[in-house]
Amino acid sequence: MVLRIGNASGFYGDRFDAVREMLTGGGPGGGLDVLTGDYLAELTMLILGRDQLKDPKAGYAKTFLRQMEEGLGLAHERGVRIVANAGGLNPAGLADALRALAAKLGLPTRIGYVEGDRLPATGGALTANAYLGGAGIAACLSAGADVVVTGRVTDAALVTGPAQWHFGWGPEEYDRLAGAVVAGHVLECGTQATGGNYAFFREHDPEVLRRPGFPVAELHADGSAVITKHPGTGGLVDVGTVTAQLLYETAGARYPGPDVTARLDTARLTQEGPDRVRIDGVRGEAPPPTLKVGRSRLGGFRNEVVFVLTGLDVEAKARLVRDQVEDALVKSRPGEVRWELVRTDRPDAGTEETASALLRLVVRDQDPEKVGRTLTGAAIELALASYPGFHVTAPPGRGAPYGVFDTASVPAAEVPHTAVLPDGTRVPVPVPPRTLDLAPVPSPDLPEPLPYGPVRRVPLGRIAGARSGDKGGDANVGVWVRTEEEWRWLAHALTVGTFKELLPETAGLTVTRHVLPRLRALNFTVAGILGEGVASQARFDPQAKALGEWLRSRHIDIPEGLL
Repeated sequence: MVLRIGNASGFYGDRFDAVREMLTGGGPGGGLDVLTGDYLAELTMLILGRDQLKDPKAGYAKTFLRQMEEGLGLAHERGVRIVANAGGLNPAGLADALRALAAKLGLPTRIGYVEGDRLPATGGALTANAYLGGAGIAACLSAGADVVVTGRVTDAALVTGPAQWHFGWGPEEYDRLAGAVVAGHVLECGTQATGGNYAFFREHDPEVLRRPGFPVAELHADGSAVITKHPGTGGLVDVGTVTAQLLYETAGARYPGPDVTARLDTARLTQEGPDRVRIDGVRGEAPPPTLKVGRSRLGGFRNEVVFVLTGLDVEAKARLVRDQVEDALVKSRPGEVRWELVRTDRPDAGTEETASALLRLVVRDQDPEKVGRTLTGAAIELALASYPGFHVTAPPGRGAPYGVFDTASVPAAEVPHTAVLPDGTRVPVPVPPRTLDLAPVPSPDLPEPLPYGPVRRVPLGRIAGARSGDKGGDANVGVWVRTEEEWRWLAHALTVGTFKELLPETAGLTVTRHVLPRLRALNFTVAGILGEGVASQARFDPQAKALGEWLRSRHIDIPEGLL
């Protein structure tokens, strides 16, 4: 009764040939029962929304359709079902395109799709989509669909849906559903579970991590799972890689979703063998009564120019050009003007590039003229009238629109979650029979602290891994260690106050610490550090991908016995 689910995409634009790799790897039958693909992210919804403004028939991930030119035949030969959220804003349109493709290829592929997530985009929003669960996917598979495409479902729904179909789970089998949610969360970002973006990458052969394979989850009827990958593919699966992905873009002990609220603080990870990590013990609770809604809108227009400052007197050169540009902008100043001097220069450098610093200017405004022609004139007219060695990395363009992402909630009963079966029958998906409002989990007891002893001031990353990411305007930083002794130190040493000291950019923001003892992990959420979300590009690292690595590079007193 094991259900083998593989994933071939972690984002729109991921490795194109991963679909073929996953369908043909793993021995006879491709080794899979279901192949999933995650194509949607906050930024993707804005991109698809802009596509659909130009062409009402667009709005889905075109890459997926191209992958299916080969994938439909391979899946048919091997009996693999395909489930993907590539439908984006137009799952019906993608389903039609897939039917036409199957007919062209002479394949009897049955297509189902899930819709109802798209809500009226009011208040200037370009897109508004509720995050649906897996029940609509399960209904399509139960009706014989070979391929199911959806709009905005939760990333984990790509796994909970097939699991509900395969095992016949009811909507109140919370522990089983929660286990599938955790497995789905590990799979959703593809190779991040198999050694990609891994903090301890230097401990492994570079050839192993050069081209990581995509992950596979072996789900069992009790909700437990083993995370693995196809034999012979690159990368690795160990407790560390799985822990890192479990902490990615999550927060506290309760991980809410439309199917179930999974308790991340109950998950137990065990290395079962080479490239095999068992996840069990996951408990679940009734889902909340509301669904998360992601909304994107055009926030205005943005432009930037990067001035290169070479050699001596970098700060004086920066002051001069900044004053000159500010004077030029005084008559038609953009609503937001932001300067940042990045000291990449070195003294007595052996190359011109390493002798240079970068002065970055970013402007935003509702008026495209103020970020286009106004900035271009202000910057380029200084070419012969500013600091010695004046040049820029690229001439400023005309400016481009930027997006804003925010979230809201809506009662689940108000969202018309609908499964459209292969024969065209439309089946309303019922709301969960029971719900439970979210509440904080009491802080768990901390382990006994390590006895005091000599310490050494070294980077935190000498013993701790981290992974960080974005949720709208907020960021999370998950930090974990690998031994009980290290955990006894980390749980007491890395407080919110210490976190803010190590990352001064968070000092004025609300930071919340969540303790996950079974994972030997702390998960920090940083409210508002990303402004209005990734599409607004308000920060140097707009998705907070490297926030955890910055934290690992910071120096802290660590007991010598742990080093």
